[in-house]
Amino acid sequence: MLQLATILHSIAGFSITIAHAHFNSPDPSNHPNFSFLPLFYESLVGQIERAITNHEKIACVIYDGLMYSIDSVARELQLPSIVLRTTSATNLLTYHAFVQRQSKGFLPLQDFMSLDLVPELEPLRFKDLPMFNSGVMQQQIAKTIAVKPSLGVICNTVDCLEEESLHRLHRMYEVSFFPIGPLRMIAEEYSSYSSFLDEDYSCIGWLNNQQRKSVLYSGNRRKGYIVKWAPQGEVLAHQAVGGFWSHCGWNSTLESLCEGVPIMCQPHFGDQRVNARLLSHAWKVGIEWSYVMERDEIEEAVRRLMVNQEGMEMRQRALKLKNEIRLAVKGGSSYDALNRLVKSILSANL
Repeated sequence: MLQLATILHSIAGFSITIAHAHFNSPDPSNHPNFSFLPLFYESLVGQIERAITNHEKIACVIYDGLMYSIDSVARELQLPSIVLRTTSATNLLTYHAFVQRQSKGFLPLQDFMSLDLVPELEPLRFKDLPMFNSGVMQQQIAKTIAVKPSLGVICNTVDCLEEESLHRLHRMYEVSFFPIGPLRMIAEEYSSYSSFLDEDYSCIGWLNNQQRKSVLYSGNRRKGYIVKWAPQGEVLAHQAVGGFWSHCGWNSTLESLCEGVPIMCQPHFGDQRVNARLLSHAWKVGIEWSYVMERDEIEEAVRRLMVNQEGMEMRQRALKLKNEIRLAVKGGSSYDALNRLVKSILSANL
């Protein structure tokens, strides 16, 4: 959300106010161009009403897809609304697939079905779909996908990666979709990115002494050069890095693709399995492994990614995707989607 705020403030001059939770809130001193509000329903409604009373022009309300209740705030105050989806477009489709099958009594799945392909989501298998066992989570997911904002949906993705999924979502929701990703890459054009945690740049000096494409970067291993919190974008961009060992969260996936680095995928939960399957079977820039790996399996995976011809071919495909993503940002599909987004916000307030 902070990256999106940076982009909208920088390219269109929008005045940004961010509503945030009490815990894990951003440091306002790092974002002098933004205002911040505590995220409580009554407080938020009151703050917006006071702004309207003071004749402040509120262009729209943008909220994270998981904070679906905020849409009711926008509707109550008759304000245009946009939802921000921070996972992949394909992952949003898996939520629909889950809710549809759950409502028809097809869940939980039988074990023999786990490796079957999901007909409408190939190459995903049923085992790749996020599963929500608690009734509360099932209700939340159903509410999350049911929200239909008035202006549209912002997706942190790129058309060249998920064109088919984006077209399907557009038909399902019947609102505009704005695939303006990768948000971090675009935000860095206008402002230096600020991490919530202090990043240790000493690893960059160590990487400078390594051979080209010889390092397998991992965010969670205990061998090699260890730092508390690495500047992941800079590490992946370094010429010494030849691969990324990752759980495949969407931000990590995008950052690796932006730098043309293939991935050794070890997904655990949530959307990680979806992303790993896309990396390994749709884009063919990753090797997928189970969450628990034996030492001989780790050796095989590292050799395939870092040494063998298979890894070289994945690296070439990853570099091709890197170039396509950069073209999308530099005057291509993401650039066009961002311009459409700004025009939609401005036209809603004429």
